[in-house]
Amino acid sequence: MSGGHVVIVGAGQGGLQAAMSLRQEGHEGQITLIGGEPGLPYQRPPLSKAYLKTGEADKLALRPASFFESKAITLRPGIWVDAIDRAAQQVRIGSETLDYDALILATGTRNLRPPIPGLERALDLRTLEDARTLRAALDQPRRIAVIGGGFIGLEFAAVAAGLGHNVSVAEVAPRLMARAVSPEMSERFRSLHEGLGTELHLGNGVSEVTESGLLLADGTEVTADLVLLAAGVRPNVELAQEAGLEVDNGIVVGTTLRTADPQIFALGDCAAFPEATSGRRVRLESVQAATDHARCIAKAIVKGETTPYAAVPWFWSDQHELKLQIAGLADPSDESVGLEGGAVLRFRGGCLTAVETINDARTHMQARRLLGGGAVPTRDSLLEKNYDLTAA
Repeated sequence: MSGGHVVIVGAGQGGLQAAMSLRQEGHEGQITLIGGEPGLPYQRPPLSKAYLKTGEADKLALRPASFFESKAITLRPGIWVDAIDRAAQQVRIGSETLDYDALILATGTRNLRPPIPGLERALDLRTLEDARTLRAALDQPRRIAVIGGGFIGLEFAAVAAGLGHNVSVAEVAPRLMARAVSPEMSERFRSLHEGLGTELHLGNGVSEVTESGLLLADGTEVTADLVLLAAGVRPNVELAQEAGLEVDNGIVVGTTLRTADPQIFALGDCAAFPEATSGRRVRLESVQAATDHARCIAKAIVKGETTPYAAVPWFWSDQHELKLQIAGLADPSDESVGLEGGAVLRFRGGCLTAVETINDARTHMQARRLLGGGAVPTRDSLLEKNYDLTAA
């Protein structure tokens, strides 16, 4: 389809990449990019890191306003789509309707809000406006409590501790970043944060957010005058669900990221798709997945491409002086093998699932090439080469 109207719901990095890739692939029809937040599409990853230090919001913009005019992309910020009429191939915005020939759902996620009494006292870190509020709150020494020991909570904790604030982190799991990394890597980051002076409460969930801080499950009181909620996210699937599309921890799509409705696609954090190596349904929260999905969808719309999406997942997190990079996708229960240089290999059923590195871009890139090279490396084949990824 080189013509026709493509409507993209969600103007984050994935939604914007979809619009750009459509033009790059030769789409000549109308493109409308609808975003719930005001302003230009911007980068989210720096919100928990660089932006908190610099406050330079202008540097977050992914493209200037002139870009959208030059590429004939209609950007409609600060607007929420109310409904999808699949039979009429329309989206409804208030009393307005937009016809579409193809619809891309890039609706992303929102912060998970556990049923914790007093949680309305906690701040969020999801949007630029959230980050502005947090940054303003860091203008004087504070006692800060973070609910959640995942990437976002720890990135914020590292920045806050580096700025001289007194920081505590409460995590219900027994170790940091437990869903994402190996026990060895969790331990490395535990040492980092404790070295920064951060007080860690592991295996101890939050029972209440009080006027004076946190009350933990074991009765421990954590004094704080600023509380950040960073307890994970949930996909925005309601629009798709109300339109009768299947949802299961995300908007369910096939190998080409198309829903059961052939005119509707989903990408990024909101999409549940079949993993190339195992076939199991996964949902990835990463810029890499969102932008790769967008390129795949653009080819499907413009050129009728039916090649399954099979990119190797990769993730990163910057915490103080450590840059964690992960190639591949491991389960928390996957076996781990720590290497002398600091990398950790993850295995499931004797096959390599992921490689974790710290400040080691060379090994990370080699791992991505190895995992994307066709046959899945086995533990035995790697052991024969003393786990040297460059020789694999």
